[in-house]
Amino acid sequence: MRIARFSIDGNVAFGAIEGEKQDELVLDIIKGIPFADYELSGTKVPVAKVRLLPPVLPNKVVAFGRNYADHARELGNEVPEAPFAFFKPSTSVIGPGDDIQYPSFSSEVHHEAELAVVIGRMCREVPRERVKDVIFGYTCANDITARDVQKREKQWARAKGFDSSCPLGPWVETDLDPSDLTIQLTVNGQQRQLGRTSEMIHSVEDLIVNISEAMTLLPGDVILTGTPAGVGPLNVGDEVAVTIEGIGTLTNKVVKRG
Repeated sequence: MRIARFSIDGNVAFGAIEGEKQDELVLDIIKGIPFADYELSGTKVPVAKVRLLPPVLPNKVVAFGRNYADHARELGNEVPEAPFAFFKPSTSVIGPGDDIQYPSFSSEVHHEAELAVVIGRMCREVPRERVKDVIFGYTCANDITARDVQKREKQWARAKGFDSSCPLGPWVETDLDPSDLTIQLTVNGQQRQLGRTSEMIHSVEDLIVNISEAMTLLPGDVILTGTPAGVGPLNVGDEVAVTIEGIGTLTNKVVKRG
């Protein structure tokens, strides 16, 4: 099932997406929230008549770096032996169609297409055999990075945590095997990144076991699983799109920060 979060007439709700053709998609509005018991209302609205929002509002976004060997090497980094985590704040999250604001303190902003895992229940110290039980679903992400700031400051808080640096969407797919999916990113229609989740050094299970050893994960929290090779610069005016097999396409435009 595809679950979207959207606004219409000033109201925010969740809905289950029905249909296959983009111009024929409709939302069956959910009674309640999808992280608890809920029902489909039967009230349906065309996706074309709503504004899609970030599919979740995470308490935290836990991102894992250098989880594809080719990407680690393309930036001159060693492949880490253990998962390598950092955080993006909730204020970095934007949704499909929202603008990526080019930060005033950087002159080298890069795209990074990623599979995002959405947590569905509060959990801690999750054993490997129970990981699937705590996952709500999967969505597309773009780990926007101020590469020059990342290199200069060593710490990644500003480089990866600035406002609008974490596009998510367009919805959450709840029924998906994440082990071998195509990830593609285009800029202005030109392919920049192409990889498969099977190329991850550490699997989704590895990452959730690793981070839940240290902290409690809450419903709606997001885990970013790393990016394949091909990262590169974005400029004001660019349209960047992340497409993941079985999920859909997340598209955003880069604008000058106002």
